[in-house]
Amino acid sequence: MAKRKSEGTRSQSDRDLEKLRSKAIEIVHRLEKVYPKARLELEYESPFELLVEAILAAQESDKVVNRLRQELFKKFPDPHSIAKAPLEEIEEAIKSINFYRRKAKLLKECCEKLIELFNGEVPKSVEELIKLPGVGRKTANMVVGGGYNLPAIIVDRHVHRVTQRIGLSKQSNPDKMEMELREIVPEELWTKFSMLLLNHGKQVCKAKNPKCSECVISDLCEYAQKG
Repeated sequence: MAKRKSEGTRSQSDRDLEKLRSKAIEIVHRLEKVYPKARLELEYESPFELLVEAILAAQESDKVVNRLRQELFKKFPDPHSIAKAPLEEIEEAIKSINFYRRKAKLLKECCEKLIELFNGEVPKSVEELIKLPGVGRKTANMVVGGGYNLPAIIVDRHVHRVTQRIGLSKQSNPDKMEMELREIVPEELWTKFSMLLLNHGKQVCKAKNPKCSECVISDLCEYAQKG
């Protein structure tokens, strides 16, 4: 009897997962018609630039980071130039950024470790990227998905909010939500799913006053259905 019960539980679990997977795929199909060029708001020309900008963008707007990027990378075009630079020089280059002193220290330490572990080459895997100072799973996935266009679930605050509202995951911890979404969303759609929800969260499913009446996935959304 215990064995039959266990098999029944697994079967129900599989059905629930399949239902969530179908929902995620339908959400991607609808949103890609609205955001055919969905991408990160950060402007970058290489995985290294995206890595640096992602660190700078913590608790700062992408627009502010974009405004200083050209001068920053003219002065510091590669990991070696940041690693060798005096801390005060890095601070001066990013002083318009929130928490610039702490971020300057992180950038220098990150580039030093990048040279030590990977000869200055930005890794293509999340597991290797999170070995770098200042790099959590969100930043690592941004670099993998945005910099290398490889499968990555990017759980920033917008993706986190939209995912909870539509009911694909209720996890409050972004890293745990990433792991759940890896099971729910087909791997070939990971990056697209992330970019679409990120854009949708910024433009429609906002933290305050979400535009549910304009949302193309409102009939699939638990938050909208609750009114």
